[in-house]
Amino acid sequence: MIIIAGHAHVRSAAERDANVAAFAVMVERAREQDGCIDMAITADSLDPTRSNIIEIWRDERAWKAWRKVAKARPRFPARERHVSLYRSDTVEKL
Repeated sequence: MIIIAGHAHVRSAAERDANVAAFAVMVERAREQDGCIDMAITADSLDPTRSNIIEIWRDERAWKAWRKVAKARPRFPARERHVSLYRSDTVEKL
């Protein structure tokens, strides 16, 4: 399993909301991709300049296949960006 988690900061809530809206089509496409367990780019509930990013993929092959077709995503300059990739061979359902 591949998990990509992070967040990005922009200058204003309006800019953040525009970024989240611009990524909606890409998130929808990703969720339809084979191997996508979940993907979301959302507005943070506390910080008006922060958006949160989460991608969960069945395996590295599915994630790499997505990366090949996801190139048409929006590009927005972030003041700062923190994103980490995690790999795991086990899943524990709660």
